[in-house]
Amino acid sequence: MSAARPLTTLRTIAVIAALPLLLTACGYGSESTDDGKKTAAAAAGAKKLSADEVKIGYFPNLTHATALVGVQEGLFQKELGGTTIKASTFSAGPSEIEALNAGSIDIGWIGPSPAINGYTKSGGKNLRIIGGSASGGVKLVVNPKKIKSLKDVKGKKIATPQLGNTQDVAFLNWIAEQGWKVDAQSGKGDVSVVRTDNKITPDAYKSGSIDGAWVPEPTASKLVAEGGKVLLDESTLWPDKKFVITNIIVSQKFLKEHPDVVEAVLRGSVKTNEWINANTEKAKAAANTALKELSGKALPADVIDPAWKSITFLDDPLASTLDTEAEHAVTAGLLDKPDLKGIYDLTLLDKVLKTEGKDEVDDAGLGAE
Repeated sequence: MSAARPLTTLRTIAVIAALPLLLTACGYGSESTDDGKKTAAAAAGAKKLSADEVKIGYFPNLTHATALVGVQEGLFQKELGGTTIKASTFSAGPSEIEALNAGSIDIGWIGPSPAINGYTKSGGKNLRIIGGSASGGVKLVVNPKKIKSLKDVKGKKIATPQLGNTQDVAFLNWIAEQGWKVDAQSGKGDVSVVRTDNKITPDAYKSGSIDGAWVPEPTASKLVAEGGKVLLDESTLWPDKKFVITNIIVSQKFLKEHPDVVEAVLRGSVKTNEWINANTEKAKAAANTALKELSGKALPADVIDPAWKSITFLDDPLASTLDTEAEHAVTAGLLDKPDLKGIYDLTLLDKVLKTEGKDEVDDAGLGAE
C-alpha cells in the first residue's frame, strides 16, 4: 500500500492556515517570503504574446528546480519572447494560493496539498493543475543511535514540517500501516509527531529534541550531514517509485484570457526539464546559483548532491498519485472527501508534448470537461 501524502483539512481552520507547500524541498513555512522578486528582461524586438507580462511564483527549494533553473537560465523567457516574466518566491503554499487568487501571480509551482485545498475551497473555480514538475525527494531520516530499524520508530519523537502538510499526512498514513495509533491533531500516540519548521529541524535534531524527521529535500540531506541515517525513502512506497511533489497551477481567469502565454510557459517548463535531465551538473549548479541569489547562501555539496539525486524532474503531473494522496488525507481525518473532477486541464501540456515528440500524459479521470 502506498504511503500517504497529506492534504489539509477543510474542517479545521488551524490546519488550513498551517498547510504549506512542498515542497523545502518544499520549504514549508508559515510566512510568505515574497522577497525574491525577479524580472527577466524580454529580448529586444521580440514579439509579445497576448499579455505584456506573466507573473509566476515558486519556492526557493530544490523540488521547484524547474522554475529555479528555467528562470535562471532564461529558458522560460526564450519561449515568451517579448512578454516579460516576473517571478516571486514563497515559503508556504497558502500564501502562494492567496497570491494566485488575488492576481499577484498567474502561474505557480506548488505542492499537491495546497493545490487540492485551494481547488476545493473555491468550489473548483480558482485554479487548474496544468502540468507536473517533480517527483520524490522525501525521506525518513533518524538518529542511528536511537533508531536502528523501522519498528524502533515506535515511541520516538519524529518531526514533520507542519500539521496537515504533505509529509505530515504521509507519515500519519505510514504509522497507521504499522498498526500504531496517533491522534492526528495533537500528534500524540504510539509515535510523537512533532510539527517543526524545516528551517529549524536540523537544530532540533542536533539538540536531541527529536529522534528523526519525515521531511523533503534538502532538509533530509541536511540531517544526514549532521549524522542522521536515511531509514526510508518515501518513493519506495509508491508504484514505480513515483509520486507528485510539485505541480504547475494556473489561475483559471489567466488560462482563459491568455492561453498562448500559458502554453509558452509550459513549453519552457518541458524544455527546462529536458535540459535538467540532460545536463545534471550544470542544472544543479544553476539551481544552487538561484538559491544563493534568493536566500544569500548556496547549499554545500554534501547536501545538494544527495538531495538532487532523489528528485525526478518530469512533465507528467502523476494525477493518479494526487488522487491517492487525497484518499489518504480523508482516511487520516484531515480532509472531507473532495470532488477533484476538473482539477486538471492538461490540454496545452499535451499539445506541447506532442510538438516536442513526447508522449501525452494522463489526468486519471480528473480533467476539466
